[in-house]
Amino acid sequence: MNIVLHEPEIALNTGNIGRTCVATETRLHLIRPLGFRLSEKDIKRAGMDYWDKLDLTVYDDYDDFVKRNAGAKIYYATTKAHKVYTEASYEPDCFIMFGKESAGIPEEILVEHEEDCVRIPMWGDIRSLNLANSVSIILYEALRQNGFENMRLTGELHRLSWK
Repeated sequence: MNIVLHEPEIALNTGNIGRTCVATETRLHLIRPLGFRLSEKDIKRAGMDYWDKLDLTVYDDYDDFVKRNAGAKIYYATTKAHKVYTEASYEPDCFIMFGKESAGIPEEILVEHEEDCVRIPMWGDIRSLNLANSVSIILYEALRQNGFENMRLTGELHRLSWK
């Protein structure tokens, strides 16, 4: 799986997303400009001691991303989509793109990919969910659809044992 953040603005969100990507063996792709420096303490604090294990690629801009991933299947997460995220059939090597916190993915990109846009349903007048939460919701649906391939599905207690 591949998570793409188009011009992310908040280091803590990107750090949390990076940690989720490490936990799910998902690649993280960042499209510049970024609203922070990758060397900031906040991004590493949110990513904890996992940041150095992250499979990360950074792109100069959207055109650079498209050029370097020609032919990739990309889903675009947006509050403006007609389709709910559970209606998509995610391929194991697909890309799921999310926009910046303040504005989402530019509409110029969305209108070119209407059938590949997905949304998370929300109640009432809420504009959007937190970016890191949105990534987790859709990523885990994509992983579920692919049988949580190569993921540990059971856990162990630290001091005691399950009966």
